[in-house]
Amino acid sequence: MNRIGPVLETLLRRLADTPPDFLDEPRVGNQGEIFVPALVNDLFSRFGYRVSRDALQTFYSQKHPLGLPAHLVPNQETADRNRLTLVMVLVWLLADEWFEHAHLEQEAVLRLLSDTTNELAASATAKEYVHDPERREELARRALARLGFRPEGETEAQAADRLSAIDAAERRRLLLASQRAEARARAVREALIRKQAEESADKWTRE
Repeated sequence: MNRIGPVLETLLRRLADTPPDFLDEPRVGNQGEIFVPALVNDLFSRFGYRVSRDALQTFYSQKHPLGLPAHLVPNQETADRNRLTLVMVLVWLLADEWFEHAHLEQEAVLRLLSDTTNELAASATAKEYVHDPERREELARRALARLGFRPEGETEAQAADRLSAIDAAERRRLLLASQRAEARARAVREALIRKQAEESADKWTRE
């Protein structure tokens, strides 16, 4: 984050104003409206780069670990749609005129659109990163940091502290969600055990 980037509020407004087209269904299998590799390719063309076919493979729908296409595995399809939608949102963000003149490194942009979207998509939906103020700030700051920038008007220390605070808040949120999920699962297990005990006792009583 050693380079000065745009004013953070500018990016937050741009994210909040993300056009509905960039939140449409990405193509997964034979379903969806937006072919994300073409969108990514257009962005790199705007930056003056050519992207290899292999690099663009990342932005097709991914396969399940067993080799099945994402659209044949419901949970995988949902996760893939969210990831690809988040790629679309970042394409919209990076299409801002400021980034066009920032001389971004091609590999840094590829890592942002691939690795960073995988990380972010695992904790929230693409629409949350557009509509929720905290998630918008997280997305904007993560994008700037991965590209080597910090918001204008902030020192490196200030930008790092704010990003760390956002990450810590997200970790707390995920921990709480995990604890709640475990509590629900435990309650279900205990209810099943009670039910089995009651059915067993009822069986012995009848006999």
